[in-house]
Amino acid sequence: MRSGADRTVLKTLNIEIESAERDRVLLSMPVDERVHQYTGLLHGGISVVLAETAASIGAALNTDLERYTPVGVEINANHLRSVTSGRIRAEAVPVYKGRQMMVWSIEIRDERDRLVCISRCTLALKPGSALSSAQ
Repeated sequence: MRSGADRTVLKTLNIEIESAERDRVLLSMPVDERVHQYTGLLHGGISVVLAETAASIGAALNTDLERYTPVGVEINANHLRSVTSGRIRAEAVPVYKGRQMMVWSIEIRDERDRLVCISRCTLALKPGSALSSAQ
């Protein structure tokens, strides 16, 4: 998707793309002290980063990137369960794919497949090539 991917949040947080299709994106990442908040739990903001990353990849796969740039305009998240270690996995699926915006639903689960966070992300399709800004 992008030639400088090694300089993105994916590399910084060790996010792995397990699969990326137009109607489903699966990402995973490790949970360790680098992503903890002060009490030793996964920081809620990290879950939001993972959710928006999954939605953004899905939006990019559904967009003519020579004409439009998908950008996040709203995200919400409900943190349902704490995580201290292991891996978490995000699954993003589209709720709405329009000409000017997309809405994605994201579920984040722990290694035991327990729901950790649910999120919804809205992305606008901004006129202008995403490819020229990605160089």
